[in-house]
Order: sequence, then C-alpha cells, then structure tokens
Amino acid sequence: MKESSVMEIGAAGLDARKIVADIQATVRKKIEEGAYADARIARAERTNLVNLKTDDQFLSFYLKCLRDSVFVDISDFEIRERRPVLAPLLVKLKKCIWGLLKFYTYRLWSQQNQVNGLIVTAIEGLDEKYSARIKELQDRLDKLEKKTSSS
Repeated sequence: MKESSVMEIGAAGLDARKIVADIQATVRKKIEEGAYADARIARAERTNLVNLKTDDQFLSFYLKCLRDSVFVDISDFEIRERRPVLAPLLVKLKKCIWGLLKFYTYRLWSQQNQVNGLIVTAIEGLDEKYSARIKELQDRLDKLEKKTSSS
C-alpha cells in the first residue's frame, strides 16, 4: 500500500519534483538577498504549521495570526529613491503625488480596516459559539453514556 502525503501535485506533463526544487531554490535565493529578514516571517517559521498537532491548535494559531495582521498599516512611510542621479527630484515628485493621493488611500484603507475588523470579530464569535455548543453536546453525550452504562 502506497503511503499518502499531505499534498500531492500532479497532472499530465507536470514534474512536481522540479516545481518543488524551483520553489526551494527561489526561497534560498530570497533568504540570501534578505527578503525574509522580517521578524514576522521568522516568527511564522518558528511556529511552523507542521508543529501544530490538533485542529484546536491550528484554529487558535490561525485566529491569533488573523488578529495580529487584520489591520492595514495606514501610517506614512519614508519615500526613498535608489537611483542616485535624479534622486532629489524624484523624491520630491513622489512626495507630491503621495500628498495628492493620501486622502483617497487613507479613506480606502480605513474602510478596509473596518471590514477586516468586523470579519475577524464575526469569525471569533462563531468560533466561540460553536466551541460552547460542542462542549455542551459533549457533556450531554457523556451524561447519556454514563446513564446507559449504569443501567
């Protein structure tokens, strides 16, 4: 009997091993370039989903991640230019454009933050509701099992 993996990729003419090797090579290259130096990525790696053993652990972890990242950062950011020749002029131009667009982007971001917050609250509410209901049903089942086993 063939051992089944968690996920299999397959289709006619598709070399899954090559795809995985390409992904791994790309990740290695990006690590070397510092693309994954962000602390959040390191934290996610430390709490790798493979280490989560139960559905309850996964759901708790997922809800915590959702709570931590639900809101779009709408704070100002530094505008820089890597090209040294026209850098001062380009930075001024970009700041001018950002100044004109800031009002509209802030409105969109704040509306998105409201929607994201409501969605997370709804998901957490449903999780709490169904967890309580499952506990209640489990308690009832335990009582019925005790009752039938003592009869």
